[in-house]
Amino acid sequence: MLSYRHAFHAGNHADILKHLILVEILDYLNQKDKPWWYVDTHAGAGAYALDSVYARKNAEFDGGIGALWQRTDLPPALKRLVERIRLLNPDGQLKLYPGSPHFAWQLARPADKLWLYELHSTDQGLLQQTFADAGKQIHIEARDGFAGLTAVLPPQPRRGLVLIDPSYELKEDYRRVVDGLQDGLKRFATGTYAVWHPLLQRPEALLLQERLRKLPTQGWLHATLSVHTPNKDGFGMHGSGIFVINPPWTLYATLKETLPYLARVLGQNGQGSYTLERQAG
Repeated sequence: MLSYRHAFHAGNHADILKHLILVEILDYLNQKDKPWWYVDTHAGAGAYALDSVYARKNAEFDGGIGALWQRTDLPPALKRLVERIRLLNPDGQLKLYPGSPHFAWQLARPADKLWLYELHSTDQGLLQQTFADAGKQIHIEARDGFAGLTAVLPPQPRRGLVLIDPSYELKEDYRRVVDGLQDGLKRFATGTYAVWHPLLQRPEALLLQERLRKLPTQGWLHATLSVHTPNKDGFGMHGSGIFVINPPWTLYATLKETLPYLARVLGQNGQGSYTLERQAG
């Protein structure tokens, strides 16, 4: 149950899509002085060494941040993302990749607050080390993230982003994502929720997208990025998607500009593709 380690996948194409959208949402929330809360149901280790045994095993970052690191033609949103990653690599050498909580911490102002949940004992310890100097602004719990949503929502400032990013190693994760959103929307209907999901040929993965579209929301946006066509045997992840409930109004235009670039640059053997759709409430 707790075997998944994001260190194997840090900085890959799925992280680029996820963190591009995360940074854009938090930048948008920062346009107002009123504080926000960030809730991460599966926080991981907080930051990842790309020269570690885990990261080097499949070197997935080569097909993600590695392919963007030295580019001089990045669209504005990707340029902002890479600049934030450079904050962890001031000598210009790509050695560290920030996890989702780290991006949120970079963007957090003094009155903003982060709630981070992680059950894996090793990653939970690393998460504590990553944010050892963060003080009371960051609250970390070794707790099931879906249960954490019930405890922390609605946020006191009534503004915030909830990131739901399970490993989907267990089939029940697909159900728990939808159940967690249904409960969360009852508690915090105006919040922004971002759900990462893999692009797989499995029935439960396809059904998840259908169930997300049917949630009672005020509006949603769905972006996917595929780096190759699905394997003929039906196995393996060929891309990923982010489903955003109550997205910033600016996000669609940003992704419309950026996704074609990502599909072209990160796509393997010219097989990259993307989708972008939205629905008003």
